[in-house]
Amino acid sequence: MPIRVMIAEDERLAREELSYLLLQEGDVELLPYATNGRELLEMVDVHEPDVVFLDMKMPELEGAQAARMLASRKQHPLIVFCTAYEEFAIDAFKLYAVDYLLKPTEPKRLVETMQRIRERLVKPKVEPVQTKRTKLLVEDNSRLVVIDPTTIVYAVREERYVQIVTQTATYSTRMTLTQLAEKLFAYDFFRTHKSYLVNLQFVSELEPWFNGAYNLILKGEGRPRIPVSRTSAKDLLKRLEE
Repeated sequence: MPIRVMIAEDERLAREELSYLLLQEGDVELLPYATNGRELLEMVDVHEPDVVFLDMKMPELEGAQAARMLASRKQHPLIVFCTAYEEFAIDAFKLYAVDYLLKPTEPKRLVETMQRIRERLVKPKVEPVQTKRTKLLVEDNSRLVVIDPTTIVYAVREERYVQIVTQTATYSTRMTLTQLAEKLFAYDFFRTHKSYLVNLQFVSELEPWFNGAYNLILKGEGRPRIPVSRTSAKDLLKRLEE
């Protein structure tokens, strides 16, 4: 089945550029476009797109307002925001957008976005129920230690070891971050970066960094800063909004 795509963009050149790139994807069906937010709301009812590529700044009704109104409907399309301003990224993710694209659109980024859309349109698999551990047994150098998972602030991979930082101590283990994340599945941990696993209960602030990346500032001594990759930012913001 083709992916039914609608573009909401008032600038002709930007609209034509995005249309061209989308048509390079073999499974995209382009629907009639909208040039402002109010027109978009009407056309969504008529054409029922799977996804809308939505400009943040449009006449009559801006993209963010139109997205909120669409999200309030029982059936609504996925949203991808298109903007010339990187600072709108946080607002986009708060509105549960699939992604946001900076203008001019890079072909490689659009390919990544389309893959996310395909994943979202596939019916999600049911996750197995996992028991919540009350204790975590960790090999720390030559000894075995028992850790309360709720005291873990974050873990970081450093060469061949993973450093597990708790509220009171730091432990060094050969366990991989993936193995640790599996053991802590039932708790509120999140992989912000390929080298970091963070307990979201200790998050204090989220600050924009560069190129769509962010830093998490954690509670506690020294207020550690944890990098958040651009590809993890969307899912992280959704988790923090829950």
